[in-house]
Amino acid sequence: MATPMYRQIAEELRQQIESGILAPGRQLPSELELRDRYDASRNTIRDAIKWLTNLGLVETRPGQGTFVREEIDPFVTTLTGNPSTGWGGDEGVIYLSEVTQQNRKPTASPVQVEIQEAAGQIANGLQVAEGTEVISRHERRYIDGTPWSMQTSYYPAEFADRGAERLRSARNISEGTVQYLAEALHIRQIGYRDWITVRAPSPAEAEFFKLPLDGRVPMYVIFRTAFDEKGVPTRLTVTVFPADRNQFIIDVGTVPDVLPDTGSWPS
Repeated sequence: MATPMYRQIAEELRQQIESGILAPGRQLPSELELRDRYDASRNTIRDAIKWLTNLGLVETRPGQGTFVREEIDPFVTTLTGNPSTGWGGDEGVIYLSEVTQQNRKPTASPVQVEIQEAAGQIANGLQVAEGTEVISRHERRYIDGTPWSMQTSYYPAEFADRGAERLRSARNISEGTVQYLAEALHIRQIGYRDWITVRAPSPAEAEFFKLPLDGRVPMYVIFRTAFDEKGVPTRLTVTVFPADRNQFIIDVGTVPDVLPDTGSWPS
């Protein structure tokens, strides 16, 4: 059975992409140019582009054209925490340290602070009644200038009423909220639980991370609930990671501090 023409066109373009003739970030010839080059119909060219899009090789930008997708070097986050500090990977100074250790540059947006009424997953995570006031602290994170994750932490508003006023401030808490709450309120974090789910990006997430809306690139969503010495939740942190640029490690038991050099990360 003969290979459909759109597949023949897509295969030729794929070979050009993989050989570097069409380099990452480069724009493909226009639809009209491809129609003339291959003496093909408009629908045939569109089917070829759709095939390449489904393979994750190209992306179409409205009003601009179709471009070869640029490869993103994944960042590896160790989710398991340090028992001596109660901190875990991807939190505050730990996140900054991990990124820097991999010779990459971490940056973040200014913190956005809101007072909200707890509902649904937030109320369940903090084990408070629906409608209880909570403080949310949200930031968008970048690595090497590329949008990498979005993180929102929720705290009972009564923490600020009791003396942890900086939770309400849009200023960064440089020492981290784990240490700040220990100093301000003697609330000591002894552990946390990560609940990891996967879903398609929301429109706002797709826009921020520059992802297609069709769910081809899923989102990891980690719900981290931190607990004090009495087993009471003190914080719920929700972090969203695109799957095309994030990988995770979970250590159990005694393992080396540094992974053996295998030459590359697993793909």
